[in-house]
Amino acid sequence: MIRVLIADDHQVVRQGLRFLLSSEPGIEVAGEAADGTAALDAIRALHPDVVLLDLLMPRLDGLGVLAAMREEELAAAVLVLTSSADDQHLIQALKAGALSYLPKTAGVDQVIEAVRAAARGESVLQPTATARLLRELRQPADPLAQLTARETDVLKGLAQGRSNREIARSLSVSEETVKSHVSSVLAKLGLADRTQAAIFALQRHLVPLDQALTQPPWPGPRPR
Repeated sequence: MIRVLIADDHQVVRQGLRFLLSSEPGIEVAGEAADGTAALDAIRALHPDVVLLDLLMPRLDGLGVLAAMREEELAAAVLVLTSSADDQHLIQALKAGALSYLPKTAGVDQVIEAVRAAARGESVLQPTATARLLRELRQPADPLAQLTARETDVLKGLAQGRSNREIARSLSVSEETVKSHVSSVLAKLGLADRTQAAIFALQRHLVPLDQALTQPPWPGPRPR
């Protein structure tokens, strides 16, 4: 039995996928999640075989979910099913560990076959996506291009020596969300810690030098 988790912020999409997959022999819908943070919690708790993952979700986007899964070594195969047609999203998702990438316009048979293929550890890409991937791989990579806009904001906060609490306050999000973004930034950029992230941001001139490291990266006890 292939156990599937559906992660999408649109309820009608989740309901449609649940109906579609539940009618297929050998496939069971283990659960649903309406945002990235909930998706991570469900992956940890339910241990699905396959995750149907949307990229554009609140609290934590699909790329952040993929980065956290890699960091925590969560074993589920990820099939990205998204409305995003952006080349960069495709490349970032595959680099972050997605096994397959399909648009939400894909046919029913394509989605079902992609789920079964993912459970076998096989990738499925539409021909247009394959062409986009090959085109991108021929171009020089920019590490910053891997980050979402919100992750870039968090990286700037690290360069300014801000704590998770301060970054959360400035972005009007929770500390837990900032913590997830920090983990995602470190994973995507291949950095070991907050200090390396701050140095990277300064080298890339993401913040003016007079704003950089206005306080130590860890005021008092090192934040978690």
